[in-house]
Amino acid sequence: MTLRLHDTLRGQLLPFEPPTDQPIGMYVCGVTPYDTGHLGHAFTYVSFDVLHRYLEYLGHDVRYVQNLTDVDDDMLRRARERGEDYLTLGNRWVTTFRTEMDALNWLPPDVYPRATEHIPQMQAMIGALLERGHAYAAEGNVYFSVASWPAFGALSGLPRNAMLPIANERGNVPDMAGKRDPLDFVLWQRSLSDEPVWDAPWGAGRPGWHIECSAMATTYLGNQFAIHGGGGDLAFPHHEAEIAQSEAASGQRPFVEFWLHTGMLRQAGEKMSKSLGNLVLVRDLLRSYPGDAIRHYLVSHHYRHEVDFDEAVLEASGLAAARLRRACLRAEEIAPVAPPPADPDALLPAVAGHRARFLAAMADDLDTPAALAELHALAAICGEAGDPHLVAQAGWMIHELGGRVLGLRLASVPVTTPEGVPAT
Repeated sequence: MTLRLHDTLRGQLLPFEPPTDQPIGMYVCGVTPYDTGHLGHAFTYVSFDVLHRYLEYLGHDVRYVQNLTDVDDDMLRRARERGEDYLTLGNRWVTTFRTEMDALNWLPPDVYPRATEHIPQMQAMIGALLERGHAYAAEGNVYFSVASWPAFGALSGLPRNAMLPIANERGNVPDMAGKRDPLDFVLWQRSLSDEPVWDAPWGAGRPGWHIECSAMATTYLGNQFAIHGGGGDLAFPHHEAEIAQSEAASGQRPFVEFWLHTGMLRQAGEKMSKSLGNLVLVRDLLRSYPGDAIRHYLVSHHYRHEVDFDEAVLEASGLAAARLRRACLRAEEIAPVAPPPADPDALLPAVAGHRARFLAAMADDLDTPAALAELHALAAICGEAGDPHLVAQAGWMIHELGGRVLGLRLASVPVTTPEGVPAT
């Protein structure tokens, strides 16, 4: 069956046809490591981890790149507040992030580049933009000229009068020295006295945020690749800027075939944010719930939908993950006398039907809630069927699909609620 994905730029579900002569290039915007991760971050990275796993399950080779933004305004501001070296700060939080994601059974990307290690590539791209007339230097800064790129705004679909307020909320400084247009975004900027600085032909300084991802993505995936993803709040201005500067610098279009964006997590109807103080932290949840419970909770929501966090639903996911594990344990006990077939075509009809529906759900823009329902139907078979061959096959299929595609460990998990009530 053909995989269909929702491309933000074209605004519709479209068939995804992987390249036949090279790996599928996938770039996902990573964290800015100046604080601990929250559940919204985990939702994004687990969602793309599922896509990564699913593509490999289908037999495709994937080259997955996820960056670390280890120099930008937020990093430097936090380091200044703490009186700490920005790289030391970043390294500490990178370790925390990776530990938390490992607890959620995240497959690490193939390449995990740091912005600070790719300054030459950023400078080369900025130089190309200056040469092609898409950028200008002013008062020690270099800006991308939005006026030079008529397609700016195509990804977000925002009218010009809506762009500036959103850009300003997300890091743009409209009155930055030398700007011709308040919406022009910075490619290179003068460093303050306590900030890191690199030499450059147009003046010593440091890179802007947007150029970092374009340089790292093209370094490892080329000027054109298949999938670029991130949280929905990155579509504008970050990804909009990436398209403009990447295509303007290389002269090749499209920069990316499919743009995928995850929905935002909310708490009591409001977006999770540090400013509101309503973050649900992964490290806090891991004190009370196993990784499988949190991962089950995340994949029980479609990646493009907004999620309003509800701890009662998370508790239910913990019990559901335990039911899947118990089904697998029963199948493991039976497997020595009723081993599952090595060939999926030899499955019993009931198991084959759930497998087919699982894969059909995944092919429909990664409909993980529908796919997860098929795993629970298989678990019900394990609990009710008397035929050992049927039980063994159903449990094996939970391991196969739940583990390899949805990334559930299906390891030993608590089978009681937090109040100690036995799970059912």
